[in-house]
Amino acid sequence: MHSIAVEQQRGHVLLIAGEAAVRRRTVQVAPSANLAALGVVPVPALLNSGIPSDTTYLDGARDPNTVLMRLRTAAATPGPLLVYLSGRLTVDRRARRLHLCLAGTTAASVRYTGLPWEWLGAELRDRPAGLTTVLLDLAADKAAWPLLQEYGTLPASPSAEVYGVVVPPGFPGGGNGVSGYTRHWIEQLRSSPARPDNLRVHALAVGAAALPPGTLVLPTAHELAARPAGEPPHGTARGPAPEAAYGVAHGGVPAPGWEGEPDPGGREHVREHARGRVPDSADEPVRERPGEPAGADGAERDPRPHIHALATSGRHGEAAALAQVWEEHVLRTHGHDSPEAVHWAEIRADLARMAGDFHLATRLWTGVGRTRLARQSPDAPEVKGAAAGALYCWTQLKDRGAAAETGPELIRLLRALPSLDPRHLELARQRLGLLSQTPIGR
Repeated sequence: MHSIAVEQQRGHVLLIAGEAAVRRRTVQVAPSANLAALGVVPVPALLNSGIPSDTTYLDGARDPNTVLMRLRTAAATPGPLLVYLSGRLTVDRRARRLHLCLAGTTAASVRYTGLPWEWLGAELRDRPAGLTTVLLDLAADKAAWPLLQEYGTLPASPSAEVYGVVVPPGFPGGGNGVSGYTRHWIEQLRSSPARPDNLRVHALAVGAAALPPGTLVLPTAHELAARPAGEPPHGTARGPAPEAAYGVAHGGVPAPGWEGEPDPGGREHVREHARGRVPDSADEPVRERPGEPAGADGAERDPRPHIHALATSGRHGEAAALAQVWEEHVLRTHGHDSPEAVHWAEIRADLARMAGDFHLATRLWTGVGRTRLARQSPDAPEVKGAAAGALYCWTQLKDRGAAAETGPELIRLLRALPSLDPRHLELARQRLGLLSQTPIGR
């Protein structure tokens, strides 16, 4: 009886590396490197459990039936299970079925050499809820991406918690090293004093990974919203509500100073925001639903990852509306000139930039710059960062009327920065002069 009880508590980690995703001879996702990095992480940290566990590595497998048998064995474990998959997703064009490419898979052989994605869900379907985690670091090729866009997600077993990213085709790639998402997942496990729950680790990893635009982040915001409220995942301490923890933890990143664009300064300020290093006072408590700013239970939960996740998934209207709710809450709580209010204005400005609303983004960044300039030195990185954001967004304005409207206030801000490269101010003046001389159509 004792041996049976011990066996019932045994866990399993299954790490599967498919074929590398390559674009123009540049590796986008290197599954073997990802498995090697995960292989040195202690199993208790991966599983979030101290019970005895087995680990299986599958790297370079060519036969989908071999992978299926390993998956079936892992699914039969009575304890917690982590399945990690990395590689390239493609489609069997005849049946329009998703496959994980294994070693040697080609477009012509995918039906025989790829792992059908539906096998994963079928093997995990009967496992008890709360014991299974699926972690994905994938790239979709040109055949698979339209199907994923059609689905809006990556189907998997409803009994499993699924976390991960699927990057789109056409991005430059990160070479043969460990991909950003997996690397930052590992770093979160190593750096956190107490092991966070999986959703929290996922949110922080997504936020730090600098994912390509359009990346499919799982679970999607819609799937998180559909989750029933209740206890946290099996074996984890209560953490942030899924809706509040989900997404990219950039905290509304001001993003001027990109290569080839005007950058009056403040690039380091931008990087600090991108790393999530924002003042603690900007973190306000939230309820179980991120649209309700005041948290009754007093738990510290940050809505910014969720807001950024909405924006990166293309739901710009929802992201902007939620950010405005929080800004109004901060204005009521801390006042219009508070650092918290300025921070949320920066978040709204960057959301407008992400949505392509450069008119609103220019006005917001210019307003932030004026507010900061009233209390900070003209050489402060935050001031120069706001001016850089305003100038960049103004240069992207194609509507001549909107550019002529916002130009004068922007130039007044730029004039107040003595350390500004004079060429940027001169170019802005020249453009505004041309706009004022040219008749502006309706």
